[in-house]
Amino acid sequence: MNKQPSPRGRAVVLAYAAALLLPEPGLWLRGAHSLPLGAAGALPLPTAQLLLGLVLLSAGLQVPSRALGSLLRHPTAVLAGLALHLAIPLLAVPAVAFLLRCTPDTDGGSGLVTAMILIVAMPVAAGATVWTGGGAGDQPTMVGLVLASTLLSPVTVPLIIGALLPLLSGGYARTLAAAEHTIEGGFALAGVVLPCAVGVLCRLALPAPWLSRVLGAVVPAAVVGSLVLTYVNACGALGSFLTRPRLLLTAAALGVATSVCLLSFAVGRWATRLLRLDSPTASSVTLACGMNNSSASAVLITSALPGKPHLLLPVLAYGLVQKTAAGRLVRRRGSGARR
Repeated sequence: MNKQPSPRGRAVVLAYAAALLLPEPGLWLRGAHSLPLGAAGALPLPTAQLLLGLVLLSAGLQVPSRALGSLLRHPTAVLAGLALHLAIPLLAVPAVAFLLRCTPDTDGGSGLVTAMILIVAMPVAAGATVWTGGGAGDQPTMVGLVLASTLLSPVTVPLIIGALLPLLSGGYARTLAAAEHTIEGGFALAGVVLPCAVGVLCRLALPAPWLSRVLGAVVPAAVVGSLVLTYVNACGALGSFLTRPRLLLTAAALGVATSVCLLSFAVGRWATRLLRLDSPTASSVTLACGMNNSSASAVLITSALPGKPHLLLPVLAYGLVQKTAAGRLVRRRGSGARR
C-alpha cells in the first residue's frame, strides 16, 4: 500500500475554501431532512451521520482478513497503542484547561475545552490507515488500533467524558453531560461501531468478485462523502463565523487544537521510544495517538449541541493540524525507511 496523502490534504483545504465561498448548500445539508413514507410517517435523513457511516463502512471493507489473524496472534503493540490513545486525553486536556484558566475568558475557556474533550475521546481515525501505508508503518497494527478503539468506543467515550467533566463550568458541564447520555444512548454504537462492523463482515462474507465490485463502488463514494462531510461541518462552523466574526475565538481554537494535537503526537513518539518498538510499529502507534475521528466529533456536536456551532471551529482546526502532523511523520518515517 503506497497511497500518498498530500492530494487528500489539498482536497480538505479546498473543502474549507468552498465552505467560506459557498456555504449555502452545506447549511442546507446540515438542516433536518426526511423521506416521506405516506401513512407510515417520514424517515429521518441525518446527512452528517449518513456520510460518517459511509466513511466508516468503507474503512471496514478495506480491513485485510489476514491482518485480523495476525493481530490475534501478536496483540502487544495494539494493546500498548490503545492504552496510550485512551490515556492521552487524561493528560492533554487537563493541561490545556489549566492554561486556559489563566486567560481573561469569563468561563475559563470551557467552550474550547468541551470541544477538545469531544475530539480526543473519539476512536482512532479510520483514515490513519492511509497515512500508515504512506509512512512505511505496520498496517496490521494500525488496522487493529482503528478497530479496537472503534468497537470499544461505546464504553470508552462516555468514560473519558465523565472523567474530564469536572474541568468544565456551568452550562458547558451540563451540556457535555447531556452529550455523554447521547453517546450512552447509542450514538457511538449506531453511528461509529455499526457501519465499521458491517464493512468488516461484508469483507469476510462476500466472494472475491463481488467484493471487488463493492470496493470499486463504495471506496470512491466514501472519499467523496468524506469531503462532503468536511464541507458540511466547515459550513456549520464558518457560517456562524461569517455572520458574527470572532477573530479571537478563531485564534484560540487554532492554538488550542494545535497544542493538543502536537502534544498527542509527541507523547506517542516518546512512548514508542520508551517501549523500544520497531520503526514501522512505532509509526502506527504514534499516528494512532494523534489522529482522532474528528468527523465523528463534528457529527456529535451537530446532533447533541446544535445551538453551539462555534464548537466546530476547534474540530476543523484539529482535523487540519492532525493531517499536517501526520504528513510530516509519514515523510520522516518514509525517508528513514528508504535509507
